[in-house]
Amino acid sequence: MDPLVSTQWLADHLADRDLRVADASYHIDLPGEPKRDAAAEFDVGHIPGAVFMNLAGFSDPDSSLPSTMPNAARFASRMARAGLGDGVRIVLYDDASHVTAARAWVMLRAFGFTDVAILDGGLTKWRAEGRPIETGEHIVRPRHATPRAQGRDIADMAEVRAALDGDAQVVDARGRARFTGAEADPRAGVAPGHMPGARNLPYKQVFNPDGTWKRGQDLRDAFAAAGVDPARPMVMTCGSGITASILAFAAHLLGHEAAVYDGSWSEWGADPSTPKAAGDA
Repeated sequence: MDPLVSTQWLADHLADRDLRVADASYHIDLPGEPKRDAAAEFDVGHIPGAVFMNLAGFSDPDSSLPSTMPNAARFASRMARAGLGDGVRIVLYDDASHVTAARAWVMLRAFGFTDVAILDGGLTKWRAEGRPIETGEHIVRPRHATPRAQGRDIADMAEVRAALDGDAQVVDARGRARFTGAEADPRAGVAPGHMPGARNLPYKQVFNPDGTWKRGQDLRDAFAAAGVDPARPMVMTCGSGITASILAFAAHLLGHEAAVYDGSWSEWGADPSTPKAAGDA
């Protein structure tokens, strides 16, 4: 299974016995953004046979930071509850403004689940094509999930400091105004700006106007325009590790792997000991 599958491919394979489809929608609900309820939206309409992953429930409840990775026990429990355990292929999709299926993809791979794909264009494209929609809660058969790794391609602050001092590229997925510091961070107590030496590749630049992922030369051009060489080591960052995952998936589409800084700017920008810069890269 390719890491990015089309709506037609999914329609053709929905009945495959070893395939599971999961709605990975998660709404960050930053200050000023309209509130959305991912679970309620799933009940109103989802791809037939899909399960609601409840991506928000995977986060570490003991962390002071938003959206951080769970430990292995919590991950296994949440996966099993969603029927997304061992021995199945998983296709992830979302209907979220921050394309959170990419965050789920990063998390599953961090725990050793590699037979995972993202639906190109998500639920928006599926609906636009007039494909069938199911309503109500989907009955889930729990399935045992065995984490085979932990923390693969997930970076902490120490690793990001080392990357800034070394050969690795730190790539920030936030919009330009937040990266330069022209716009205040939406989270209280978090400074504006970016990590010194980081490059800025706003996550929206890896998508086509219709919401599908750029591929091939178009995607390479997006990285090049930001001054990023995907063939060199990369650590992706953003506000809370969500859109950084989009850049990690985009790098994967180009045949390269990148780490995701889990704490991202929510951690770095709130720590008075970390260096910070303003303006363009």
